[in-house]
Amino acid sequence: MDGKTLGTAYSLHDLTVFLQHAGIDGWDELDVAGSDLIEWRGGGPDVWMPFDLCE
Repeated sequence: MDGKTLGTAYSLHDLTVFLQHAGIDGWDELDVAGSDLIEWRGGGPDVWMPFDLCE
């Protein structure tokens, strides 16, 4: 967020929690998945790669 790493998300739920902690209150997973504010790289909100394949 704003060029800073908030943590590593392993699911859409994780990302939603990070954003809520960053002050984006009231968003659920559907809001996050459908937001134009998020740039998905290597897939979309339904694509999550196991951590050991990301390294």
